[in-house]
Amino acid sequence: MSVEFNDQNFQSEILNKKGVFMVDFFASWCGPCRALGTTIEELAEKYEGKAVVGKYSTEENMIYAEKYEIRSIPCVKFFKDGEYQGEIIGLNPIEVYEYKIDSLLK
Repeated sequence: MSVEFNDQNFQSEILNKKGVFMVDFFASWCGPCRALGTTIEELAEKYEGKAVVGKYSTEENMIYAEKYEIRSIPCVKFFKDGEYQGEIIGLNPIEVYEYKIDSLLK
């Protein structure tokens, strides 16, 4: 199951921790975001124990959406050991996300 990130836990759960993190910046009204939801859950299950996959609602939270300049959703951002590692914008096949996660796990 994916993790729910928010303004209160983003720093402590992503930026202050070691490991690989994939964060889906989304909104409930966004059709492509809803479609990506299934992929997010599949990735969370596949990478359990290897990488943390989670979601950050841009409707309910703004601090990190603004900090990371979210202008288009869905926007998936990647972090490793607290450092920003890039993004994938829009709805993409699961393999695109797997490739990025796998490259960060090496």
